[in-house]
Amino acid sequence: MGRVQDKVALVTGGASGIGAACATALAREGAAVVLTDLQDDKGAALVEAIARSGGRARYLHHDVTSEEAWVGVIAEVKSAYGRLDILVNNAGIGIASPSITTMSLKDFRRQQAVNVEGVFLGVKHGLAFMREAGHGGSIVNISSVAGLKGSPTLAAYSATKGAVRLLSKAVALECAAARDGVRVNSVHPGIIETPIWLGIVPDGSGSNAGPDLDALSAMAVPVGVKGLPDDIANGVVWLASEESRYVTGTELVIDGGLTAR
Repeated sequence: MGRVQDKVALVTGGASGIGAACATALAREGAAVVLTDLQDDKGAALVEAIARSGGRARYLHHDVTSEEAWVGVIAEVKSAYGRLDILVNNAGIGIASPSITTMSLKDFRRQQAVNVEGVFLGVKHGLAFMREAGHGGSIVNISSVAGLKGSPTLAAYSATKGAVRLLSKAVALECAAARDGVRVNSVHPGIIETPIWLGIVPDGSGSNAGPDLDALSAMAVPVGVKGLPDDIANGVVWLASEESRYVTGTELVIDGGLTAR
């Protein structure tokens, strides 16, 4: 306990899935957490749950594709806490297509806006505030194993997650050169049980049930089972803490051995 005691953390897409697990874990380890999302009811419920467990959290409605919204969120954090130590750019969507030739430009751009532009805006405004506050910090950008290897039905999604990986490296080098004390890393989840799978149907059937993750994991993952949001949150807490003080510009792959094949 207390691995990020009295630090201030901002987690986007924090109302469910990996984001909710990250917000909960960071609060449990002593951080004051601001979680943002478009799912207001779930966000408010999570804040209450964290408070019941003795943690500190607040929720803000937030469209990560809007620069104006980012300016407002950072202003709220500054007003409430005066600093930002941890930024977890987690908000993301997954849109599959049986073929890149049938994917609409609208869907391609929407995925880029959330998964790439949302991370860019978070880094832009979060880093500026971290530098202003002068306490250093840790930026953790949630990518995917799809950002490390291709998938035939997820070409556009892979493009966004690959962009997050290299954006993270480039900004890590900028921060290192500036000696600003800010570290930047990407996290690459494998098959994790989260709501994002509801938008990813590999066979293009149009079903909204999502794939059978247990069967998929038994077939594709070396350890034979799917991961859970807490598996990713544990890695994020480590990257947010001083335990990883010498880690920047790299990838933390949490995938049960998926990319080792």
